[in-house]
Amino acid sequence: MQVSIPGLTVCAAILIVAYFSRGMLIIGLIASMAFGATAAMILTALGGSSPQIYTLFAALLVMAVTARRHLWFELGSVFGSIRPIWILASLMAYAVIGAWLFPRFFAGQTIVFVQAKTRGAVVEAALAPVSGNISQTGYFIVGGLTAVALCVLLLHSDRIDQVRRGFFLWCGLHTGMGLIDFIGKSAGAGDLLAPIRTASYALLTDAVEAGFVRIAGAFSEASAFASASLACLAFCYTYWRMTKSHLAQWLAGILLFLVILSTSSTAYIGLALLSIPVAFMMLLSVLKGRIEREEILITALMATGMVAIIGISLYDAGVLDPFVRLINSTIINKASSASGEERAYWNVKSLQSIVDTSGLGIGFGSSRASSWPIAVLSQLGFFGSLMMALLLGVLVSGIGRVREWVDPETDAVVTSVRNAALAGIVASSVSAGSADPGMLFFIAFAVVATARVRARRAMAAFERTRHRLVTQAL
Repeated sequence: MQVSIPGLTVCAAILIVAYFSRGMLIIGLIASMAFGATAAMILTALGGSSPQIYTLFAALLVMAVTARRHLWFELGSVFGSIRPIWILASLMAYAVIGAWLFPRFFAGQTIVFVQAKTRGAVVEAALAPVSGNISQTGYFIVGGLTAVALCVLLLHSDRIDQVRRGFFLWCGLHTGMGLIDFIGKSAGAGDLLAPIRTASYALLTDAVEAGFVRIAGAFSEASAFASASLACLAFCYTYWRMTKSHLAQWLAGILLFLVILSTSSTAYIGLALLSIPVAFMMLLSVLKGRIEREEILITALMATGMVAIIGISLYDAGVLDPFVRLINSTIINKASSASGEERAYWNVKSLQSIVDTSGLGIGFGSSRASSWPIAVLSQLGFFGSLMMALLLGVLVSGIGRVREWVDPETDAVVTSVRNAALAGIVASSVSAGSADPGMLFFIAFAVVATARVRARRAMAAFERTRHRLVTQAL
């Protein structure tokens, strides 16, 4: 094991900020997600795997919850009141068993894509146990345990303000480092964030797309930065619309700027998909005759942008040529490019592996795909995919019909966190290669699930009080 001094320094800085923010465990965990290419150590025993620093904060959170005096009572309350937690526990067990069993049981019977030990590239090979079975499954189990630990904390005390501050700190750090990376590269200063990129995997931070520098922020590549940016944008936009927060408004505007300039196909496709529900809600407001000021502002900005683009093209059409080449290379011609064809081939072979394993899957971490749903299907099989779909359904439904039993601030935070996780899933569906939905998914699951239980408890308490008062009146 090799320890990284810059990685540990970043961890210490986050702990200090989280401590003075009055929520060291929750705020520290959420803020650490902004550092997507920072590792505190390299595990040579696992083929040089370098866990991101959020795993340390997750382990700290789990250990702190484990040390609670009434842990077993609180766990019983969590498993007794949050039924989807049983699905999560079952999926964790299935992932561990499948990661050990399936690569051995179906060894050599299907094709997978793994990291080459010498060249560092993804190569095609016959199914066999690999280090990814341990590392990727480990990430997933850490995420699942973190969700359970958060459920314990959130269910037994009101910590929604810590969640809110943690997400704003995460979005602020992510936005700030994105701007630093963009300004540094645009000014010719190079990668200013290189000292904190301590992860051992391939770093594509100096890439150029159609003449534009690619923004990677604190991540290893533009695609990963774009995925996190879309999640942060969804959180800030939702919170702004629900609370009229100026901080969220400014962060959303800067994040939109960074997403557009990230030169990532994931960013553009994900942004187009996320714009659909936004446009639908605005259309619904028009039909109801209740147009809000924020919707007028969005429409005005879009119209201004379109007029500016048309005006520039009429004055000098050549000015827009670099942007046209960028759109052609990242979206229109992406599928026919060498990278696009390679990723499509990964997905086709991953789908074929489902047939080759009779729907059981090849095991967690056994292969790489280029879309999260395909990775889930190929690695977890139909049974595991069903459980994952049920967990995803918890996020999609949100607080649901018990929304009236939570205060407006809690509703805004929970809905914003839920939307951030769903935006992350949309981005992962475009380009992610692992079946692990990510730490944000598990945090959002815990926030949504506990909010629903607390809302139902408030509703039940109100009904009991009303029944008692009616009984006394009679």
